[in-house]
Amino acid sequence: MIKIIGSINYLLVVFLNAFTDLGHKIIIQNTIFKVYDGSTQIVLTAIVNALILFPFILIFSPSGFLADRFAKNKIMEYAALFAVVITLGITYAYYHGHFLLAFSLTFVLALQSAIYGPAKYGYIKEFFGDKYISAANGAVQAITTVAILGGIIFYTVLFEGMYSDSYVTEDEILQAIAPLGWLLVGASLIEWFLAAKLPNKTEQKSVKVFKAKKYLSGFYLVKNLKTLTRKREIYEAVISLGLFWSISQVVLAIFGEYAKSELGVTNTIYVQGVMALAGIGIVLGSILAAKFSKYYINLGLSGIGVIGITLIVFSIPFIDSMMLIAVMFILFGLLSGFVLVPLNSRIQHLASRIHLGTIIAANNFVQNIFMFSFLMLTTVFAYFGMNAEILFYLMGLVSLYLVYLLFKRYYVDIFWAFMGLLSAFRYKYDYYGLENVPQDKAVLLLGNHVSWLDWIILQLPFERRINYMMDKEIYHWKLMYPLFKRGEAIPLSPRAFKDAFKDAHARLKEGRIVSIFPEGGISKDGNIGTFHRGFELIPKDYDGVIVPFYIDSGIFGTVFSKYKPKNGKLNLFKRRVIRIYFGKPLPKETTSEELKAIVTQMKEQYETQQTQA
Repeated sequence: MIKIIGSINYLLVVFLNAFTDLGHKIIIQNTIFKVYDGSTQIVLTAIVNALILFPFILIFSPSGFLADRFAKNKIMEYAALFAVVITLGITYAYYHGHFLLAFSLTFVLALQSAIYGPAKYGYIKEFFGDKYISAANGAVQAITTVAILGGIIFYTVLFEGMYSDSYVTEDEILQAIAPLGWLLVGASLIEWFLAAKLPNKTEQKSVKVFKAKKYLSGFYLVKNLKTLTRKREIYEAVISLGLFWSISQVVLAIFGEYAKSELGVTNTIYVQGVMALAGIGIVLGSILAAKFSKYYINLGLSGIGVIGITLIVFSIPFIDSMMLIAVMFILFGLLSGFVLVPLNSRIQHLASRIHLGTIIAANNFVQNIFMFSFLMLTTVFAYFGMNAEILFYLMGLVSLYLVYLLFKRYYVDIFWAFMGLLSAFRYKYDYYGLENVPQDKAVLLLGNHVSWLDWIILQLPFERRINYMMDKEIYHWKLMYPLFKRGEAIPLSPRAFKDAFKDAHARLKEGRIVSIFPEGGISKDGNIGTFHRGFELIPKDYDGVIVPFYIDSGIFGTVFSKYKPKNGKLNLFKRRVIRIYFGKPLPKETTSEELKAIVTQMKEQYETQQTQA
């Protein structure tokens, strides 16, 4: 992905935009932190965040129109130029001690970001394509978070270095730290220079016309929201992201007061530093989410992330150690990456190119409506004396609702994501020949059986769900039966094997992937056993092929395998490498003897290659 010409420029533009926006916000928040306490501090901090969110609500329709009507690289270029002008005004406000002006320019700087946002995310699909959409979203999320993390640490350390306890008003503090304004201007100038070099990837020019009357009447608002709701999965992903960002915003808004009142921490470096650790977590989580989305958008990660976030939000009020809270914030960030990368990638993937800018702007609009509403509620609760601890519990309840929403949509995906994460601690899977498995027709997967984990190993690189044929007694295990049924497994028994193959045929007719282990059991000696002829009973009138597979010996000797090599050594600290090979498609008329010969040949071929390597 990085080898694509212009990708580094794009990522640097993303970094500098977030770094500059965050820098001014941190300066204003730290000033509020030094001057005010208690509910007043929470209220003012919430207002700062609201000023950043409100522009995304206000210009939802214009920003979507601009991103769809004009080249997205040009939108980013002119937005960066606008940022140069704004940061010059902010620097003027700092030097003259105009706190209210600087406070107000937070809104204007956010207005620039609201225009820039749909173009930035829409450019991902245009520039990197569907092939790298998860990796690119992971990189953008990681870069943005690094910018936020770097901005928090960088500007807070400089702020504390210039601050003195003798300053008692906001205006005095701003005049003392005024030189920081030139850093904001410098970053904006570099961003503008780099944005001007981004290539134009617009394939088809839009002829849309924006009419102010329709915007002011709310016509565009209704029309664009209808565009968002046309695909239910896009709409549900947007709602989920809105709830997630609302929870995150409130947690960050109330943590400063919680640290000050409950933990006695008054140094902004410690407070902002702990919150910045969530940024480190997001970077790690985004990288991991992109890694686990190597073959397809791994939506199950979002459910796992929200479950973890819920536990963390409920646990923070019970922790009185800043060190332990710091660990919780890192985990919070890591799990946030699991939520953000898959859901944003899914929205971009499902959105048509002609409406991509509008849908991303609508995504921003809904998310910011949620965040704005939650921050206003936080302000009201704080005004009437509700402390930060109670607000943490309320956010925990909202997180539980988000868990419900994601489970309802991605129940099976969450299970497979969990299995993938769990097995990744102990095993590394290398897949070869995935291109041999057709994406647009039925596939009968047939190969050797080496362990209890084979069904997991085969499924992980495929977004399409494999319908496994399995022993009927295992299928009806009480604890696993609901999962096997939801996973569309096919129960097989000696007495009703014809029904099982009839069911398999019906699914192949629907264009699905069906997998059978012709050996009928797990290998006990490490060799490939007799391939039974059962799969030959499946009628051949479906549109599809047979694809043979071979799973190598990497799992032999583990608790999941029945074969224990005599000279095998157990190493608890080394991940086992398991290689899975998919052969070229075979005719549906292939017999069991022919299939075994092909899989045996694959085994010998790849074992020879490994020996030579």
